[in-house]
Amino acid sequence: MRVPIPHLWKLGVVLLAILVVGSGLAGCTPTGSQSTHVVPKRPVLYHEFQTYPNIPVVPNVEYSRVGGQALRVDVCLPVARKGTVIAPRPAILTIHGGSWALGDKSNIDWRSVCQWLASSGYVAASVDYRLAPAHVYPAAITDVEHAIEWLRAPAQTKRFEIDPTLIGVFGGSAGGNLAALLGTTGTGPLDTGHRVAAVAELSGPTNLTVSGPERSDFIPAVERYLGCKSLTACPDAGPASPIDHVDSTDPPFFIGNSTDELIPLDQSSAFVSKLRSVGVDVTFVTVKGQLHSISMLDKAMRNRIAAFFHAKLVHTLVGAIK
Repeated sequence: MRVPIPHLWKLGVVLLAILVVGSGLAGCTPTGSQSTHVVPKRPVLYHEFQTYPNIPVVPNVEYSRVGGQALRVDVCLPVARKGTVIAPRPAILTIHGGSWALGDKSNIDWRSVCQWLASSGYVAASVDYRLAPAHVYPAAITDVEHAIEWLRAPAQTKRFEIDPTLIGVFGGSAGGNLAALLGTTGTGPLDTGHRVAAVAELSGPTNLTVSGPERSDFIPAVERYLGCKSLTACPDAGPASPIDHVDSTDPPFFIGNSTDELIPLDQSSAFVSKLRSVGVDVTFVTVKGQLHSISMLDKAMRNRIAAFFHAKLVHTLVGAIK
């Protein structure tokens, strides 16, 4: 028997319906790289970050061990409201950024993201992964794939009351690249192995072969991550690029990118166009200015992403077990 969707999830679906209706009044279903363009009200870096004292966190849970190194997640748990049933519930893996070389699951910014998603009704797991240059591609993507498989395993679905058929992913910057790779690689149903049912990513580089106006500090970071001296002769640049893996079996995507930031808007625009060309459902939001990754997460952007997940992580999703 399926569990009813909580009232607060229904609110999210309504919010998304409002957005969809609004875009429908303006024209047809978006094609190519058409986006919803927004102007942030308070363009101040990280102005929304906060902790959520009422959201419990289970820290430093080991999900894998590689070469003697323990890899861990922090699990943020939703709090049941009186009169609502929220188990089993969907889960979302959150992947921090930092040019594949820096960052931590427990930093205040990513702890805030984890607890925010839990406050919206999800089991959220903030993940650490092996970092470059000590660990080059494919170490990071292998780690986050294992994290998804770990979340889906019976021990975790029982412990954290997770619905294993409904697991999504959220990432920013380098984490956005890894989230997009999770969404575009693999075959088969979206509820098995390391496949995911929905992807939201902000400022994720999607083409590491470099074909546009990338900033000078972007290219060295990619070279360190891929273990290459030059991207012009780097065999892993294509495999590490989500745009090279797009096909019609990919899950719904939410993609956000600012107009003048570290990751050129052309990267996201080309990725969106390719996803839509094969029939993948994409919500694309462009933000005026230079805000990068989760610095875009003002209240309005959080509401958009929450509405996306509320609409997509449901049992009507193609590929989910009925």
